[in-house]
Amino acid sequence: MGELVTVRTFGAVPGEVLAEARARVAAVAAAAGQGTLVEALRIRLAAAAGGLLAHDGVLAQVNAEVDGRRIRVQAAAAGPGDPLDRVAEALRARIRATTGDWVPRPWAASAVPPAPVPVGLPAEGTRHIVRRKRPWLVRCTPEAAARTMDAMDYDIHLFTDPATGTDAVVYRVGPTGYRLARTLPAGPAARRRTPITLSPHGAPRLTEEEAVDRLTAAELPFLFFAHPANGRGRVLYRRFDGNLGLIAGRDRPGPALP
Repeated sequence: MGELVTVRTFGAVPGEVLAEARARVAAVAAAAGQGTLVEALRIRLAAAAGGLLAHDGVLAQVNAEVDGRRIRVQAAAAGPGDPLDRVAEALRARIRATTGDWVPRPWAASAVPPAPVPVGLPAEGTRHIVRRKRPWLVRCTPEAAARTMDAMDYDIHLFTDPATGTDAVVYRVGPTGYRLARTLPAGPAARRRTPITLSPHGAPRLTEEEAVDRLTAAELPFLFFAHPANGRGRVLYRRFDGNLGLIAGRDRPGPALP
């Protein structure tokens, strides 16, 4: 194992939970197997009453690098012990998947169970964007974007599609488990090994206010839309605290990934 395990907490997380989280994650990393380098382990524990977590809920998240590839797992539950069990098992499975050949996850086997019943969500009309992310968008194939989405435990991933030069997303949905949507409608990629279905529609052009209204009115977990002025793709998503986050990417110079 590489670097030591670091822990960050948000809210009132008991000290014994911190120690247990560090010990479990370190044990999983140590058992990764000879020749596998697991490093940059970072644990995030957030305690919250309300939002998408039940009363006294805990959100556990682990970020790491496995043989130089970034991964992330997270789990939420009503008590402090259960998410640690879930995140440790998810980390073990993610390390195995990352060190082997990537296999697309079947939708039926990977469908996420319903989230805890929302308690104390902000009242309708008061939900707002509390976090904005401006990541460098990677220019890569939909297959590479899907693999990153799986490795980082995302439900949706924003990238630049080299086949069209437009912003695009892959996201988890039936029947195959993966779907591709672009800011502008286009045909399927010329070469595709992953069972990714294609949305025939371009992303709707919406202001931030319109996107918030549409997401909250339809109770969507996320919304892919395009900026009304420049047409760049954006993702509006629900956070565990009941508020919203916005991803608006930037172009990263460099060659496309395979």
